[in-house]
Amino acid sequence: MGLRPQNIGTEMPHGYAGSYARQPDMIVSTRPAGARIPFGAALKYDAAGAVVPMGAGDTADAFVGVAAREIKSALEYLDQNTGRYAEKEAVPVFQRGAINVICQKGTAVLGGAVYVRVAENTSYPTAAVGGFEAEADGANTMALSNCQWAGPADANKVAELRILTMQSA
Repeated sequence: MGLRPQNIGTEMPHGYAGSYARQPDMIVSTRPAGARIPFGAALKYDAAGAVVPMGAGDTADAFVGVAAREIKSALEYLDQNTGRYAEKEAVPVFQRGAINVICQKGTAVLGGAVYVRVAENTSYPTAAVGGFEAEADGANTMALSNCQWAGPADANKVAELRILTMQSA
């Protein structure tokens, strides 16, 4: 009986948005959700101290981390492919370390700048407000100075985001 070698390809996908990418240099805190939060979302604190997705008009100093992915049951019968936290659920917030996120626009490169979209641009209809990007879009995006891309995205647009330092407790 001879060996049956297998070829699994030359590239492995990163996994899913919100999954941690490397250990042990990571800090993860648990905070209550102040709104529905998808896995891998950029987060900020609301007035009550809960975490909510970043959005229109936010500034880089509001960034507190990324919603980590957890194995849990679907919250809605008709939308079982989108992982998210419901309001008031406990959310693991990546505040330092490497985590997988969707890079919705641009080409992520090792050491490249990370941006979050804070305003819509009709030229890029698939670039959602609050999403991570690898290229600036004027006043429509803001740079996260404490983050870098750790390499290119895979075929599913999942890329490794490295949070270098904690910005907020």
